[in-house]
Amino acid sequence: MLTGLNHITIAVSNLKTSVDFYSGLLGFELWVSWDKGAYLSLGDVWLCLSLGEPAPSSDYSHIAFNITAEDFTAFSKTILENGVGVWKENSSEGDSLYFFDPDHHKLEIHSGSLQSRLKSLQQQPYSGLTWHKAV
Repeated sequence: MLTGLNHITIAVSNLKTSVDFYSGLLGFELWVSWDKGAYLSLGDVWLCLSLGEPAPSSDYSHIAFNITAEDFTAFSKTILENGVGVWKENSSEGDSLYFFDPDHHKLEIHSGSLQSRLKSLQQQPYSGLTWHKAV
């Protein structure tokens, strides 16, 4: 039986640049690095950066990270002041900033939770929404 998310691996074109971005700017903890990769963590999320040819998604697929509502504005400002590009404006519940990493992988910081999103759907349901569990 599956018990949760184990790790995320993304291909990066420049290991140093990506390590600096994820550890220096986003605050991931760097555990180890080697010629073609690095392991970092953020909370319970383990991230592997693997040197290769990135093929960032052109669809809505992205990785979202938690942030407290109190930290959202200052952290967003820091990201934007570092010249990081934005790929989408937020239109859903909770504060979100949608931005690119150095290889244009799509990332998000989000101050909401699954429960806050479900509660918002009670007020403004998506088209065709079907509930499968009670909130």
